[in-house]
Amino acid sequence: MSAEEQVEFSQLPPKVAVDRAASVLDYWRARERQHVRDWYAGLRIKKFPEDLRVYEHVLWLSRAQVVVELGTHLGGAALWFRDRLRTQATYGRVPDAVRVISVDLEQDRAADLLAGVDPDFSRDIALIAGDVKDPVVADRVAEHIPAGARCLVVEDTLHQYDTTIAALHNFARFVPDGGFFVVEDGIVDDPHLRPPGMQGGVLPAVADWLTTAEGRAFRTRRDLELYGITNHPHGWLQRAESPD
Repeated sequence: MSAEEQVEFSQLPPKVAVDRAASVLDYWRARERQHVRDWYAGLRIKKFPEDLRVYEHVLWLSRAQVVVELGTHLGGAALWFRDRLRTQATYGRVPDAVRVISVDLEQDRAADLLAGVDPDFSRDIALIAGDVKDPVVADRVAEHIPAGARCLVVEDTLHQYDTTIAALHNFARFVPDGGFFVVEDGIVDDPHLRPPGMQGGVLPAVADWLTTAEGRAFRTRRDLELYGITNHPHGWLQRAESPD
């Protein structure tokens, strides 16, 4: 195997073996361990393929042209969302002016990695350093959203109660009628599936927020958990359409 082939091979996730005698829960746990070592276009992306497929449906249905991503990590998901938005534009589903706005506490490493695979990434991916619990950060995000653009908001930060509910309070305003706010990794509150070291609090935060005045404008779309396993149970939230 050549050096180039070895590099490409190293950017594949570890294989999950299917044991037909084992339970679905065992398979789910194996997939949970696998997904944190997955890749997209040479960058780490920590999302189930099944959840990425649902995102494709949600982007298409909602006609989102902007993704507000809370939690950049190494930039793989920001790149993936950017490329899916470009596909939307190619098919005329949204205007050409697509954009990803990604927030994290520190962005230098993600910027370097993104530049390594796409030197022009900043043309349509904006990296904002800041804490999602700070309302001022949401104001900074707003400055990057074109007037009238339809947004999808993705919450993928610390997966604890205080960060989750703060993200909902601060960023739900960007979701238009019929649009989506996706709260990721509610799996941390399932005792059978919780990854080691995770504190949890995502699902209680979602439940509490949905009882607030702003949260009552949203409904949980459990029917979008389409592919049998997901990292985001109870996390696909859609803002209701305004009556005509």
